[in-house]
Amino acid sequence: THMALLRKINQVLLFLLIVTLCGILYKKVHKETVLRNETDDDSEPPEEMEEEIPVVICAAAGRMGATMAAINSIYSNTDANILFYVVGLRNTLLWGFLLFHLSYLSLKGFPYLNFVRFYLPLLIHQHEKVIYLDDDVIVQGDIQELYDTTLALGHAAAFSGDCDLPSAQDVNRFVGLQNTYMGYLDYRKKTIKDLGISPSTCSFNPGVIVANMTEWKHQRITKQLEKWMQKNVEENLYSSSLGGGVATSPMLIVFHGKYSAINPLWHIRHLGWNPDTRYSEHFLQEAKLLHWNGRHKPWDFPSVHNDLWESWFVPDPAGIFKLNHHNS
Repeated sequence: THMALLRKINQVLLFLLIVTLCGILYKKVHKETVLRNETDDDSEPPEEMEEEIPVVICAAAGRMGATMAAINSIYSNTDANILFYVVGLRNTLLWGFLLFHLSYLSLKGFPYLNFVRFYLPLLIHQHEKVIYLDDDVIVQGDIQELYDTTLALGHAAAFSGDCDLPSAQDVNRFVGLQNTYMGYLDYRKKTIKDLGISPSTCSFNPGVIVANMTEWKHQRITKQLEKWMQKNVEENLYSSSLGGGVATSPMLIVFHGKYSAINPLWHIRHLGWNPDTRYSEHFLQEAKLLHWNGRHKPWDFPSVHNDLWESWFVPDPAGIFKLNHHNS
């Protein structure tokens, strides 16, 4: 049953919490040891520890190369101290450990990585603010800018609204593109009508999230999201026409009118929506974060602007992840 799945999710995430605690404890002890060693011969007190920016990325099975490209782009464009939490189904990130500072969380038997973003407080506990990213993104700006996004008082998260997208007129020409609640919720159902949310309300894409963990826990966001997952199982409330709709729709309901805005340049999306539609090169250079949401991923064929993605690609020494680009 669905409730059994939710219990399983909670059990798995509780295990992850324990694993993460152990990793952080080791890291903390290691840092303190290094600091003591560095200051043994120095009477001045050590400088305050640099703030860490926690970044959660889901590594879907068979898409580790995507995660590595995202991490490489973030790491290469900032001087900030980044702590990556990579959540995946199997441990195939060996080459990532050699290049970057990663905390890898293995979710064996967890079938829905799309829902990991619902459970951020169980993964991240020592940080007030967290960034969540889908794996099909690259970052061209300094991630510190995204982390510094202001969340209004009482808001648990910030997203980039679908109507705020620069060059929106070009994007709206994409076949079948939805940017309102009507594309995600079934307004024929009484439960949806009773929410009182206009179907023309602009949606947002939860592939990039800046979240406040204190507010998330205080407002019991995870419990609210679980409630709307359960209601969907019982009443089939969400449109099945959109990939990712089942994970996006509960967030659209729970965060309706209660989220802050991410700078639109920090979430330029729909690059994977239609392989025949391209952004201008000037616009792409201005973009801080590019997101290939949609079916056409930059490591596959056909796809657009894959040259931008490939510039951050880290070849897999094991040869498991391979680019699939054919000549047209």
